[in-house]
Amino acid sequence: MKLKCTIIIDTTIMDVKMMKQIALSWSGGKDSCMALHELTNTGKKVVCLVTTVPQETGKTFAHNEDMKKIKAQADSLEIPMEFIHCTYDTYTDDFLKELKRLKTKYKVDAIAFGDMYLDGHREWGQNLADAAELEAVYPLWSNQSGMLQALKRFVDAGYKAEVIKVREDLLPSNWVGRLLDDHFIKDISEKDLCPMGESGEYHTFVYDGPLFNKEVKNITL
Repeated sequence: MKLKCTIIIDTTIMDVKMMKQIALSWSGGKDSCMALHELTNTGKKVVCLVTTVPQETGKTFAHNEDMKKIKAQADSLEIPMEFIHCTYDTYTDDFLKELKRLKTKYKVDAIAFGDMYLDGHREWGQNLADAAELEAVYPLWSNQSGMLQALKRFVDAGYKAEVIKVREDLLPSNWVGRLLDDHFIKDISEKDLCPMGESGEYHTFVYDGPLFNKEVKNITL
């Protein structure tokens, strides 16, 4: 007599085993925060945030932000923060070396970036990921024409951010300190530049929102 049996696979367990462990390149601004939001909302697992700090400044690479403020964000998000100390001349090599270390430490499968449409940025990130034998993930990748809508989505999602740096050849210096809200959206939409500041027109610091456990706006340095 032949016995028949049915094998039931627990898809939940399978999904957990197949879930990628993602490191997220983190600037502290709206782009990286929205990348985290998108990854989290689609069930992805971000196991650490990665921020580069050049030895020449002792502050974050693009935003020139204080490390304590970035660490406060990570603490509020309850995600481990990993600072990559580098130099301007050896930036990519230093990033790659530390990324390989994090790959082992967190069993990372992929690294995510908040870039939105600049091909040069994506090519750099892809080459870095390839060298570390990781997948490169771009959860916000879109078209340049969609940047105003992207800014609206960020604000409508409930995140709170302020402008911490502007290119003064493109925006007035008194925009520093402005909050990203409906008034900001209206004003930036009237400018002949990227509403998301993708080319460095302005930079932001996110201090609260749906993924934060507490506000981190006022940090004693």
